[in-house]
Amino acid sequence: MTETIASAEWTERPGLAELIAALEGKARFVGGAVRDTLLGLSVKDIDIATPLLPEDVMDRLAAVSIKTVPTGIAHGTVTAVLPEGPVEITTLRRDVSTDGRRATVAFSDDWKEDAARRDFTINALSADPGTLQIFDYFGGLDDLENLHIRFIGSAAERIAEDYLRIMRYFRFLARFGQQQIDEEAFAACTAAAAKLETLSRERVADELLKLLATEDPRFAIGQMLDARIFRHIVEDVDPDAGERINRLVEREQRYQLEPVAIRRLVALLPKEADKASHIAKSLKLSRKQQRAIGERLLGAQEFHVSEAATGLADIRGFAYRTSVDSARDAALLFADDTALPKLLDALDGWQPPVFPLTGGDLIERGLKPGPLVAKTLAKIETAWIAQGFPDEEWIRKFIKEQALTRQP
Repeated sequence: MTETIASAEWTERPGLAELIAALEGKARFVGGAVRDTLLGLSVKDIDIATPLLPEDVMDRLAAVSIKTVPTGIAHGTVTAVLPEGPVEITTLRRDVSTDGRRATVAFSDDWKEDAARRDFTINALSADPGTLQIFDYFGGLDDLENLHIRFIGSAAERIAEDYLRIMRYFRFLARFGQQQIDEEAFAACTAAAAKLETLSRERVADELLKLLATEDPRFAIGQMLDARIFRHIVEDVDPDAGERINRLVEREQRYQLEPVAIRRLVALLPKEADKASHIAKSLKLSRKQQRAIGERLLGAQEFHVSEAATGLADIRGFAYRTSVDSARDAALLFADDTALPKLLDALDGWQPPVFPLTGGDLIERGLKPGPLVAKTLAKIETAWIAQGFPDEEWIRKFIKEQALTRQP
């Protein structure tokens, strides 16, 4: 593998050269930008490390009119605001103490010492902004070439510094490692899995969703299920979770659909809405995410898609009551192979119509204001959905036939 990132377009972003010059050569590109460039992947975020203290960094950048934000100054991080996106600049650090959840750090001027506190060898690579040559202290280039996800030094020690690294291992395995398990890493992750319960649910949920958002997490998730690691992440995993996630990802790939983390999370959760809701709340998911899970699980109860439910009204009615995304996901999760293509076709390019009737319309037709208006409106809307969203003429006939505006 090449030992330079000379062809990287992101190194030419506006303002970056001025930023580097202000740091007077006391800086290196680090982390994902270096790793992903070597893999031929696009780079969004740029991270820089420096032996300079945060206050010095801010002063130097202010002198060349580069705005900075003290996003994590206590931990040595400031953010420079450049035209094409922020750049995080972090002072070199060493760990003073760790408790598996957070580290107490001290600033350093030792590049290798800073690299040693990272998790995996492929994430410890750095590059000189001037020459674009790579610095590799722990064999990360070889591991990257072989797509080998390996902890720096002792896997058990790295995990004990931050137990979230268990989940990060499987996320990086899913993203880069294909199906190549590092035996030491896997054993250490399995041995320490119970410690995941000591972490904040927000951190765990964030890492879980990142894992599920990878292009193909099937192998990594299968390893976690087999090692019973998931029981320390969610308290009640569906017994058929492995089979369900495998089928879902296969369908996503067959129909060329982008990965959706929440959709895949539903495949791991119990089908019972109350159990899934409890887990979603325990993971501290947002209300929007919790609602999305609930809507998709309606597909297992209210709209369990089978050969008997393949009509346009069925799937479009479900989409009208929830959303097109929820209906599509429910079909992917719960439809049988015969129904699925018809259901996806029914949703392709379709937008839910607006119900062309209001309570005011019913009152104009003679219904007195009160609870009966809402009840009647709901009855008409239900029939309208079941008929496949016909036009206003159908609604007028339906009202007349049912005598719905006649007072009791």
